[in-house]
Amino acid sequence: MNKIKKVVLAYSGGLDTSVILKWLAETYGCEVVTFTADIGQGEEVEPARAKAEAMGVKEIYIEDLREEFVRNYVFPMFRANALYEGEYLLGTSIARPLIAKRLVEIANETGGDAISHGATGKGNDQVRFELGAYALNPDIKIIAPWRQWDLSSRKTLLDYAEQHAIPVEMKRGSKSPYSMDANLLHISYEGDILEDPWAEPEADMWRWTTDPQTAPDTPQVIEIGYEQGDPVTVDGEVLTPASLLEKLNTLGGKHGIGRADIVENRYVGMKSRGCYETPGGTILLKAHRAMESLTLDREAAHLKDELMPRYASLIYNGYWWSPERKMLQALIDASQGVVNGVVRLSLFKGSVSVLGRRSETHSLFDESIATFEDDAGAYDQKDAAGFIKLNALRLRIGYSNKGPESSD
Repeated sequence: MNKIKKVVLAYSGGLDTSVILKWLAETYGCEVVTFTADIGQGEEVEPARAKAEAMGVKEIYIEDLREEFVRNYVFPMFRANALYEGEYLLGTSIARPLIAKRLVEIANETGGDAISHGATGKGNDQVRFELGAYALNPDIKIIAPWRQWDLSSRKTLLDYAEQHAIPVEMKRGSKSPYSMDANLLHISYEGDILEDPWAEPEADMWRWTTDPQTAPDTPQVIEIGYEQGDPVTVDGEVLTPASLLEKLNTLGGKHGIGRADIVENRYVGMKSRGCYETPGGTILLKAHRAMESLTLDREAAHLKDELMPRYASLIYNGYWWSPERKMLQALIDASQGVVNGVVRLSLFKGSVSVLGRRSETHSLFDESIATFEDDAGAYDQKDAAGFIKLNALRLRIGYSNKGPESSD
């Protein structure tokens, strides 16, 4: 580490990464390259350029990655219907592989010796960033200041910034009490009163969604069109991946959709309580499952459901670039060629309901067979007797061997 001459830093321009920028230069006597990504966090990223320039940074990368983020990361994940521990739509987790990739790429482009990030030593993000970086460049050096320095609080960071004339907001106490992370898929909240799992989130904490109780009293009906497992239209309008998700965020937020309050198991071993707003993602999960219900073969759909928890854990734990995630992705993607059609949904006071689904080309629903009316011989109900007896054979044998006293 003493030979490091240039470091690429994931830089937001906020207090933490501004202090890290100065600390890296002082500690390692190295040049720092800053990388700031716009992945739809809802804040201007361009001011980071002026802050970096004021601190003497010569190589500054500011990139709009919103379309790449949704197209190459969010949409592939939603083809799998991924949910971590049954509730979390993985909004933070899925953004980290892209950032790790660009950090490594920029290090290669600029001749950097190392990359650096502002993730703490207690959380999942340090794992996600670093596993991703090592998968893409096994020899990359990684500097994680929160695991090295003795700056352990916001006050000590502010004191350091003041001592070193770092241009950051110096107001003490004006910052949100929550630790927040946002991108085009979600916004998360941790810390403050949320550290008590019994405490109810404050009403004014939520930023993206209307309180479901005060959301519009009239449902809004929308239609989402799918091609090969990915959403491509909303109400018939063709949209790019990022603009489609942004539109669904607006619609879902208006109707109070996508709030979640979760106690989750972090990869590093502790339980953590977090609150999330994922309005567009909540709509997409419902719509995609509805489209698959019409077009996917039963066993293909069930296999996907069996694999989904493993896939979700891989993303949560930082293994996006692993061979096993790529293998699962290939299987999932192979199933999506038939997932084409339109889903009609109702958005109303925090809920998403499916009103209808159709596929002109790949529907497996045969009304002539499924009908309760006369099926004109399309299905011989007498065949069911043999089917049931064959499947009951092992149960009948088992009962005979154990006797009636073991039947419960």
